[in-house]
Amino acid sequence: MSLIFDALQRSERERSGLDPSALSRANELLQIVELHARLEREARTPATALDGSNSAENDGALTPSGAAISDETFDASDAPSSNERDPEWFDQLQALEVATSSQARLVCLTDRDSLAAEKFRFLGVRLRNLRRERPLKKVLITSTNAGDGKSTVAANLACILGRKQGQRTLLLDGDLRRPSLAQMFGLDQMPGICELLQGERSVTTSIYRLKGPTIWFLPAGSFAGNPLELMQSSRLSSLINQLAPLFEWIIIDSPPVLPLADTSVWSRLVDGVLLVTRQGTTEKRQLQRGLEVLEREKLLGALLNSSLSAAHSDYYYHYHERPSS
Repeated sequence: MSLIFDALQRSERERSGLDPSALSRANELLQIVELHARLEREARTPATALDGSNSAENDGALTPSGAAISDETFDASDAPSSNERDPEWFDQLQALEVATSSQARLVCLTDRDSLAAEKFRFLGVRLRNLRRERPLKKVLITSTNAGDGKSTVAANLACILGRKQGQRTLLLDGDLRRPSLAQMFGLDQMPGICELLQGERSVTTSIYRLKGPTIWFLPAGSFAGNPLELMQSSRLSSLINQLAPLFEWIIIDSPPVLPLADTSVWSRLVDGVLLVTRQGTTEKRQLQRGLEVLEREKLLGALLNSSLSAAHSDYYYHYHERPSS
């Protein structure tokens, strides 16, 4: 435990005490995130509660066959109503055994006593504290480029949040182009959100309960056409709005911000965004471009993977503090 707090205290001293010319490249990247978020929050009025009324644009996207996808094909009537959480409904969901390995890097399951797992627990605490100040349930995990570790962060974070009693947590694989969460948990590719949005599956048959981590999982599924076409309809926002009252947390793993537009669709449907970067991989120019794409008022902070400044850990994160009122 002392190593954890030593690392956190050291990071605070680095942020506040070093001469700017001596800051590491990683800290420079994170300071950009902090600066952008702080300026945006100082310039705007306090955020109002999110009611989930945001919807994606361009209703009636086209399928590969050229036929319009009608919103009427989406039916989530088998889910509980928005004002109740029916335990019997959750019992209907298929339960799956997970088979994790060290290669999956699910440290919150395979190495719970590690410093990396402790840092994810601290991340969970920070998010729970933050939701006391603002509406925060639907959290999007993204990165500027592939390979930064966003899916690993999303999976570990969901496992940590779901461990708290009474905190039903849904992990949603929103990377419809290159889904990886099912494989990470040792599961085969399964029908999921794509089939659900196309009207081929119900909510009950699309969401699975993972026994080991005790979380719920909505996989990406598969779609023959461009996933963006499937996402750009009101059915996706309707689905998220219907799922939100059923869970305390919804963690969404989205594609990288660059160069795809998928994340911009997801970001309109969530309460907050965590941006994952990797030391030695993420370039300052790429990070700046990513910040321009994201809705700045929803940016919660940045997480830095493979930081050399966090001893004995592959995970290190940094947050900006909310301006004092």
